[in-house]
Amino acid sequence: MQQTAAGISGEARSSEAGLIDRARARDEAALRLIMQANNRRLYRLARGILRSDSEAEDVVQETYVRAFTHLDGFRGESGLSTWLSRIAINEALGRARGRRPHVELGALPEATLNAEIIQFPLSSASGDPEKSMAQREIQRVVEHAVDELPEAFRMVFIARVMEGMNVEETAELLGVKPETVKTRLHRARTMLRENVEKKIGPVMMDAFPFAGQRCERLTQTVLRRLGLGI
Repeated sequence: MQQTAAGISGEARSSEAGLIDRARARDEAALRLIMQANNRRLYRLARGILRSDSEAEDVVQETYVRAFTHLDGFRGESGLSTWLSRIAINEALGRARGRRPHVELGALPEATLNAEIIQFPLSSASGDPEKSMAQREIQRVVEHAVDELPEAFRMVFIARVMEGMNVEETAELLGVKPETVKTRLHRARTMLRENVEKKIGPVMMDAFPFAGQRCERLTQTVLRRLGLGI
């Protein structure tokens, strides 16, 4: 799902073609598989343009509606994931420019689509609230630093680093030369490192916290060992 048509094997291409045929027939399992395989990429690409979680989720949803109602127009010249990504980028760019492209909404039940959109960002459960708080704060700093990259560099960074797409696929997706992808990625990394280093200092003042439950637990343990704890 994450490769272009030129970069996948005949077996994988055949498997994708079968999945698309099932999706054209409104096979629910096929639709689920397609969405689950592409949710994260589409979300990240859309958010890279809009820099809004809620707007990006809306774009992902509209992308699937548009794609699933126009699957007959998919010619297989690129991979399905690339095709979906282009739709998401166009949808996000349209919103960013203040126009909302017309999307046909009638072909699939809205509730079916809503149920499959993964809410981002996903947060893992942790038994240590202090550690989780520190991790969230660092994540926030990194996310803001990525958001502050100019769009051209931000999109290359998201595609290459966050989604692991290769140079050729990124170039195809964004409509630029492979050399441009390499140059923009190098510059994006430099700017991102500078932004994070500038902001991380105040955050690191609160790193390695030892308060709350951990502090209380250690205090009680020491008191017990001294014969003073209850």
